Order: sequence, then structure tokens, then C-alpha cells
Amino acid sequence: MTGRVAVVTGGTRGIGAAISMMLHDKGYKVAANYGGNDERAAKFTEETGIAAYKWDVSGFAACQAGIAKVEGDLGPVDVLVNNAGITRDGTMHKMDHEMWQAVIDTNLGSCFNMSRCVIDGMRQRGFGRIVNIGSINGQAGQYGQVNYAAAKSGIHGFTKALAQEGAAKGITVNAIAPGYIDTDMVAAVPEPVLEKIIARIPVGRLGKASEIARGVAFLVNDDAGFVTGSTLSINGGQHMY
Repeated sequence: MTGRVAVVTGGTRGIGAAISMMLHDKGYKVAANYGGNDERAAKFTEETGIAAYKWDVSGFAACQAGIAKVEGDLGPVDVLVNNAGITRDGTMHKMDHEMWQAVIDTNLGSCFNMSRCVIDGMRQRGFGRIVNIGSINGQAGQYGQVNYAAAKSGIHGFTKALAQEGAAKGITVNAIAPGYIDTDMVAAVPEPVLEKIIARIPVGRLGKASEIARGVAFLVNDDAGFVTGSTLSINGGQHMY
């Protein structure tokens, strides 16, 4: 349904930007949240016409203020895509507490912060769509990413629990677990390592951000009301379970 308000966290870069643009093209009123890069966000808005809103999704008060601003500008939030994420990689014996906590707070804590800020309104209106972006590494684990894997794995449990709470109120909650996608984050991986990663993907290539965005567009559609508590794996066959 066109005209619904959608918030996409981490929505001005990479997978988030593709999601924001996909929903915008389908008629949603999109608010693209971002955390730090003002120049990149301004360029994104200039190129797409999608409004960008800056706040730190790891802080609950910041999320409350951010959602209040979006709803004042665009209207009640019908769709939430929890996409924001960071990495602070390192093996356990080299990982300090800040590296752990920053990833947990941003990648997993933000799902609570943002969902809590919109859930009451969704319940009152009898409609809501929440999509949480997990990861193949939250399903299968990954060397040097105990923080990231824990946060992303937590997202999948969060999704299943909240789906049960929202179902009777017309709110669906689903997750997407991307594999390795051709984004700036993956592009920063050294070429020899990237070649090994691609060699493990049965379809023989990295995924495209637009392929994740199409999955989101399906899950947030009004017609997807019978799909809830699910995790859609989009990983080229790299991990199946």
C-alpha cells in the first residue's frame, strides 16, 4: 500500500540505501536514519529525494526523539527496518569490552530501541511491519566476530519472540539473513580473502544490495500478513538450514 511511512535504520548507505530506495520507489514515505556521515547522507537525499534523519540507534532516548521527529514530519510509522550495524572484529583474546559492547548496542540493542518506540502505535492502529536484518554470520558463526555473530544471532531470537507478541495485533516481525553482499564493507576485505569467500558461495558471486531490498519489499507488503517469525536467508546457497 502506497503512502505508508517506513523508517530504515542505517538507511543511507549499502544495503540500507538499497532498501530505502526500493521502498521509496514503491510509494512508501521513507525516513532514512543514519548515524554519522553527514556528507554521505546529504548526497543520498540530494540524489534520491529521501529524507535523512540523524540519530544514534544505540541510544534509547535518541531513538525516541528521532521517531518523534519522523512522525511529526511524515506521520505514524507503519514499517520499521532495523538494518543499522557495525563491525569491531577481533579474536576473543584480542577483543576489549568496548569492541564487544559497541557491536551489541548498535546491532542488537537498536532493534529493541527502535521497535519499542513504534510498537505502541502499531498495536493501536492494528498494523505494523518490522524487518530485522540479521546475517549469515549470525546463523553459522564467523572467526574473529564473536560480538557480531552474537548480536546477529540475537536478532533472530528477538524476531521470533516479537512476532508472537505482535501477531494478534496485525504486526508481522521477520528477519532477513544476508550472505556476502557487494557493499563498501565487503569491498574493504583484502582481495585474496574475498576470492576465498566467493569460492564458498554456490552461485559463484557476491549478492547485490537490491536483492536484499526486494526481500524487504515483499515482507513489508500488506499482502505478506501471513508471514511472521520467519528468517529469509539470501546468501547464494552458502549456508542452508
